[in-house]
Amino acid sequence: MWITHSVSKALTPTTVALGNFDGLHLGHRQVIRAAVCSAATSAMDTFLYPSVVTFNPHPQEFFTGQRRTLLTPLKEKVEQLREIGISQIVLLPFDHDMASLNPHEFVEKVLIEQLKTVHISIGQDFCFGRQRAGTAQDLQAIAALHGVEVSIVALQTCNEQRISSSAIRQALQQGDLALANRLLGRPYSLVGQVVKGQQLGRTIGFPTANLQLPPEKFLPQLGVYGVWVEILEEQTTDLLSAEPSIDRTSKKRALPAVMNLGYRPTVNGRHLTAEVYLLDWQGDLYGKTLDVKLESFLRPEQKFSSLEALKTQIRLDCSAARKVLELS
Repeated sequence: MWITHSVSKALTPTTVALGNFDGLHLGHRQVIRAAVCSAATSAMDTFLYPSVVTFNPHPQEFFTGQRRTLLTPLKEKVEQLREIGISQIVLLPFDHDMASLNPHEFVEKVLIEQLKTVHISIGQDFCFGRQRAGTAQDLQAIAALHGVEVSIVALQTCNEQRISSSAIRQALQQGDLALANRLLGRPYSLVGQVVKGQQLGRTIGFPTANLQLPPEKFLPQLGVYGVWVEILEEQTTDLLSAEPSIDRTSKKRALPAVMNLGYRPTVNGRHLTAEVYLLDWQGDLYGKTLDVKLESFLRPEQKFSSLEALKTQIRLDCSAARKVLELS
C-alpha cells in the first residue's frame, strides 16, 4: 500500500474513488469497488493504480477548527482498503489553497494533471470545489471534457434506511449496535495496543486487557459489550508507507470476550478505559494489538455498591456474552 500526503508523489496513472469514506460502510465500498474493477478490467497497456483519494484533515475539521472523531482512523482504514484491493491512498492536504479551488480547477489540476486518472467513482451526493459548489453531475461533465469516465454510485439503503456515516454514529451513540453493524456490513471494531492499567481486575478474579485506543477514534455508548477479539501482529513499516502495518495473515482465531467501555465508577475511575476480559483464555497480552469486534451491547455502565456486587454482575455479563456469542 502506497500512502502519500502529496499528489506529486502519487503513483500514476490511476483509477480513483473520491470521498471521505469515514467508516468504510456498505455504501462506501460500492464506490471503492468501482475504482478497483475499473483498474482490473481496463484495456490499457499501462498498469493502473486503484486509488482512494480523500482529504486530510476532514473539510469540516478545517472549517470549524474542531477535532473530528473518526469511525475508521487511518491505520484501520489502510488495512480495510488493502483487503478490498486498493493499492494507494492519496491524502490531499485540505488547506486554504485546496479549499479555494473551484470545481473545474480541482478536476483539471488535481485529478487530471497530477493524478492522471482515467476513471473516477463517486457517490451520488458527492460535492466538491470552493463552497461545495460542484455536484456529482458537474464532476462527470468536467471529466468528460478530458475523456475521463465518472461512475456515480447511487445512495445505498439497508432495510429502507439510507446508509451513512451519520446514521452509524447515531446508532453507536444510542447503543443500537445491531443497526450500526448492519449499515457497516461488519462488526464495529476498536483496535488498540494492550498497555498496563491499574490491574484491579486481577484482584477480583477477572484480569482484563487494557486497550490504548487512538485519540481520534469515535467511541460507542459507554457500557458492557459481548465481543470477538483477534490478536494481531505488528510488522515493520511498509517500504512504501509511513504507516505501520498489521499482518492480517498471522492473526489468531477470534476469541470470545466481554468488554467494558467507561470510567469504572465503582472504583472511582477518572479516565475512560476500554477493558477486555477474554473468556476461557489465559496468556500475556501486553504489547499486543487487539482487534475487538463489537457484537452485542449488553448493558450501560453503572456504579455498584461494592466490589462483591461488581463481581456478581461481571459473572452475569460473562453469561450474557456467552449467550449472544452463541457459546452456550
